[in-house]
Amino acid sequence: MILESLFPVFALILMGVVLKRYHLTNAAFLRTSDRLVYFIFFPAMLFWKIGGADPDTLTDWSYCQAAALALPVIYLAAIGGIKLFKVTSFQAGSFSQSCYRFNTYIGMAIALNAAGEEGARYFGILAAILIPLINLMAVSTLIWYSGRSITTGGRLRLTLTAVISNPLIIACVLGIMYAKFINIFPVFLNNLLSLTSMATLPLALLSIGAALSFDKLGGYVKASLIAACFKLLLLPLVGWFFLRLMAVDGVPFLVTMIFFALPTSTSIYILSSQLNSDTGLASASIVISTLLSFISLSVVLLTIGSNGF
Repeated sequence: MILESLFPVFALILMGVVLKRYHLTNAAFLRTSDRLVYFIFFPAMLFWKIGGADPDTLTDWSYCQAAALALPVIYLAAIGGIKLFKVTSFQAGSFSQSCYRFNTYIGMAIALNAAGEEGARYFGILAAILIPLINLMAVSTLIWYSGRSITTGGRLRLTLTAVISNPLIIACVLGIMYAKFINIFPVFLNNLLSLTSMATLPLALLSIGAALSFDKLGGYVKASLIAACFKLLLLPLVGWFFLRLMAVDGVPFLVTMIFFALPTSTSIYILSSQLNSDTGLASASIVISTLLSFISLSVVLLTIGSNGF
């Protein structure tokens, strides 16, 4: 399961690194590709996979509840880590995000490889439900440590704006509604969405590889490794506890454990730059988390596979 699920994903990420290094991709291409994936291809993929699901498979939310309980635990632990490891205020927002934000594209690719269409549907719903919570935690911490004077209402407005305008959340909500009331795609629309979806993950993974910058690791290795321990070690352990507490099993259990073991999101760099946090630490955390996630994801797939999944 490890080779089949992880090799294609990390091979495409490595290809993204190589293509960027040899100037076969450039910044203009990657910006355009990112926008196409974020606003068109990935939302279309989510809508298609969720909208064609059996409505009965969309009624079990226990795996989402378990994840929604685990994330605040790690968030509070990260706040404690800021004080314990003497992370500066300038680095605090980037450090905190690195401990719990997840890479949606890598997660979808691995869930699809490991559990097929069903895994992709569960992951899409999980991501859509948790994105608002993660945005609320990230924005609150970044603003708190940025020194800006923004009211609680202002924070909520920033978070609400980010959630309402997020095309991934919109696509998942529309997909759930479509699955409930219609559920069947006409052949011409099914073929269109199928072809559109084929472009999504290869473009996204190549872009992730191109975004990895090894030039800014110096001086940030220690803080990045600590954040990676929160994200790739502590979060899977806490998440496993809540999944077992809520008796989650089968595909939802596998998909949620994959979610817990994912590397941090590349979007932490953008949010850090917008809200006055250390983009150097954000960049280093993305690189180290992505590299080490091969281990965390391998452990998850090996452990769950050996237990008969």
